[in-house]
Amino acid sequence: MKYLVILGDGMADRPIESLGNLTPLAYAATPVMDELASKGEIGMVHTIPDGMSPGSDTANLSVLGYDPKKYYSGRSPLEALSIGVSMKDTDIALRCNLVTLSEEEDCYEERTMIDHSSGEISSEDAAILLEAVKRELETEEFRFYAGTSYRHLLIWEKGEVVDLVQPHDILGQKIGSKMPENKSLSEMMKKSYDILKNHPINEERRRQGKNPANSCWFWGAGTKPSLTSFEEKTKKRGAMISAVDLLKGIAVGTSMKVITVEGANGGLNTNYEGKAQAAVDVLTKDGYDFVYVHLEAPDEMGHQGSVEKKVKAIENLDSRIIRPIVEKLREAGEDFRMVILPDHPTPICIRTHTSDNVPYLLYDSTSEQEHDQKYNEAEAESTNHFIAHGHDLIWHLFCAE
Repeated sequence: MKYLVILGDGMADRPIESLGNLTPLAYAATPVMDELASKGEIGMVHTIPDGMSPGSDTANLSVLGYDPKKYYSGRSPLEALSIGVSMKDTDIALRCNLVTLSEEEDCYEERTMIDHSSGEISSEDAAILLEAVKRELETEEFRFYAGTSYRHLLIWEKGEVVDLVQPHDILGQKIGSKMPENKSLSEMMKKSYDILKNHPINEERRRQGKNPANSCWFWGAGTKPSLTSFEEKTKKRGAMISAVDLLKGIAVGTSMKVITVEGANGGLNTNYEGKAQAAVDVLTKDGYDFVYVHLEAPDEMGHQGSVEKKVKAIENLDSRIIRPIVEKLREAGEDFRMVILPDHPTPICIRTHTSDNVPYLLYDSTSEQEHDQKYNEAEAESTNHFIAHGHDLIWHLFCAE
């Protein structure tokens, strides 16, 4: 038996008037997920522990079977693992987003958060911009490391876990009251704007009608993580397929195999087919028991507030990842159990995460059922299947044995 989790980040949503009061998941053309739902089990799962912030960090730990209340030490330390940064026990890791702020105001604090991702800037351009920041601002106390796209890392030697605001939570808002209280961090953010605003890459981005990456934004502070091995925990050899450092870092921390797919970029135009083939190969050729396939695009489109693009991301997940995986595993004669779900909702109406329950779909190729049901939030909620603790879902996947 082979096992899979296919996760559409932020895929869950709320009813949208322009979609006939359907959610993007219910509106999207998803014939493969609907077929699997008619032959499997759908229900709701609570992935964010009560009292914790809704994020892909806590939620994906939960889906992998790690209780965030026990294992979570912050988002950025997990990303540090992916980037290959070795943290000391006294280090604090912070996410360093390259963001787009409004440029009309004279005062930094009066600027507005326009885009938390700088138009999903490429990793190549972002690395050049971060290097410019690094030359001016890096010290023995503060060290910068390049990540993927807009997502980068700051290590604060002998720092402290400070309360910081997530940039995707304040889209369209003035930043003054959202800035770090720590003077060193806030001053570096201000100086980064002066360094980046007129950088040649940003001047070219403006000419092309793209959002400039004109400031650093720090958030997600945390301490060195300590995660137990996935194989020791589950008795399954596991692999991770994701474009984002957070998921790769969780995999590194849990000693899972990290699979890098060329062209996978965390955006809408990622290498869907490459991810699907990599998942099939690691199960059928490399002998692994479990693979976790993570797609970032629905979440990014939710943050952008694009109904059309979020629907498209969900349809791509169905047709370009799930369909080929199912078809190729069947062709290979492999028995498999698969869970499909979001980690958390990213509702279009608020453009950030919530802690609401999310729908899951469980399919077992050896035990097909017959239902008149489709995979979406409303139909999943109408069933009597509910998993109160997200970290129990993985055991529901494995329970066939």
